[in-house]
Amino acid sequence: MAIRKTVTIFCFIVWQLPLLLLLSLSCHLNLASAIGGKWELLVSSIGISAMHMQLLNDDKVVVFDRTDFGESNISLPTGKCRNNNNDLALKVDCTAHSVEYDVSTNSVRPLMVQTNVWCSSGSAMSDGSLVQTGGFNDGINVVRVFKPCITGKRSTCDWHEMGNALIQSRWYATNHILPDGRQIIIGGRQAFNYEFHPKTDSTNNVFSLPFLEQTNDPGEENNLYPFVFLNLDGNLFIFANDRAILFDYTTSTVVKTYPQIPGGDPRNYPSTGSAVLLPLKNLQAQTTQAEVLVCGGTPRGSYLKAVGGEFLGALNTCGRITITDPNPQWTMETMPLPRTMGDMVILPNGNILIINGAAVGAAGWEIGRSPVLSPVIYQPDNLPGSRFEVQNPSAIPRMYHSTAVLLRDGRVLVGGSNPNEFYNFTGVLFSTELSLEAFSPTYLDAESANLRPQIISPVSRHKFKYGHRVKIRFSISGLLNKSSIKVTMVAPGFNTHSNTMNQRMLVLLSGVVKQVGKSIYQVSCVFPSSGKLAPPGYYLLFVVHHDIPSEGIWVRIY
Repeated sequence: MAIRKTVTIFCFIVWQLPLLLLLSLSCHLNLASAIGGKWELLVSSIGISAMHMQLLNDDKVVVFDRTDFGESNISLPTGKCRNNNNDLALKVDCTAHSVEYDVSTNSVRPLMVQTNVWCSSGSAMSDGSLVQTGGFNDGINVVRVFKPCITGKRSTCDWHEMGNALIQSRWYATNHILPDGRQIIIGGRQAFNYEFHPKTDSTNNVFSLPFLEQTNDPGEENNLYPFVFLNLDGNLFIFANDRAILFDYTTSTVVKTYPQIPGGDPRNYPSTGSAVLLPLKNLQAQTTQAEVLVCGGTPRGSYLKAVGGEFLGALNTCGRITITDPNPQWTMETMPLPRTMGDMVILPNGNILIINGAAVGAAGWEIGRSPVLSPVIYQPDNLPGSRFEVQNPSAIPRMYHSTAVLLRDGRVLVGGSNPNEFYNFTGVLFSTELSLEAFSPTYLDAESANLRPQIISPVSRHKFKYGHRVKIRFSISGLLNKSSIKVTMVAPGFNTHSNTMNQRMLVLLSGVVKQVGKSIYQVSCVFPSSGKLAPPGYYLLFVVHHDIPSEGIWVRIY
């Protein structure tokens, strides 16, 4: 078993000498007004750079980068090798380019992915399997499936690949689970359309989406990895470049066109901001609101300028919009730190963690500068002007190709950063990063232990039907404030390139909290009524007290 060790946070990191002045300024900005949070180095090297990550319902995280740039730093099991004519560096490769990270043992297991998963997409399906689509070269039309090893011999659990399962080549696409459990795959480079997985006789086709062509900037694109969220009416909110639509995928119809985000700057790859559907509340009300938050990115033209050696500062603005409003308008907010290539993670208490990225440049090979080491927590329920809190900084730059996902214990797993075309550890501004860290928000501080709920029942991995009422029993060792209890459920997302696909939180309707024993309490909750609110599948359920969450349990909604 690998041993965790706490990292002393420090800001002076020795990189290239010409950058020392810039780094000094960056460290000063990152440390300014830091509130809290702790960093922990989990694994110094998992053998690959965590370009894509997904938490599965067995508390294992599937991680992968790409297969075509030479050997990784972790070998495949004895006797396994890949023969790859598309490899840029070697034709026979006996190293892994995907691993399974075991949260409980803090260890990694190499996995064998045959085709190139570089800049691909995916989501966890209703049965808990990760379905992952597209990539580059020999992987561009491939669908891959990884099933959690709940029972059976773990060493036999690996990728299953289906060649030509996609009709359209998909590179930099976005996926989302639909109310009926299917997966929709939208866009990609020169792919102005969408398709479904699995396919039926009526959906064995690609369907045109002109909006993606309309948002394609010549030479820069700025509409790759579009932000996609399932709205409460079953339609899809799709944001690309600097604008958004509400789209009925069943009829290929634009239901609504939203206003352009103020400023007109692009927010999608390679300008690369990030976005999140804010927690859904009041699920039993006559009208429930859905809000989207889009943060960061770069000014228009930044990518081409950076390729030419001119580096512009990242955006420091967020746009927030109620997508269910009859007359929706953007409200703009200012982040304490500018950021591009950041990731947004919904925390169990409903706050949003903004983490990773750079303050200068754009997404691409070696064109990012000034790492943003400090995360920021966004508190959506606070009044404007008091929503952002800067957190303590990491010591490790997480630039292009970084990732972050929520874990069941409330920590956030952070990995990746490879702004180089190959694995480069010397002679570059920011070397290839193979480590995994965990960021612990302040709700995990020891001082909060007596306020932290512990779920007693139901047991993890229980199945519940839509609209089912369930009694949740939990304990708290300290003084309980009944009015500060809420129950949340989170769909863990597939994270890559600052886009966390299928991430979703619902705040469940809760009844009166009753004491049923010494320091033991019970609250009755109602699960969402349909797949439009919560697509079928596995969710993490938390009891939250004073913004301090319990450890989560897995529940399956169907």
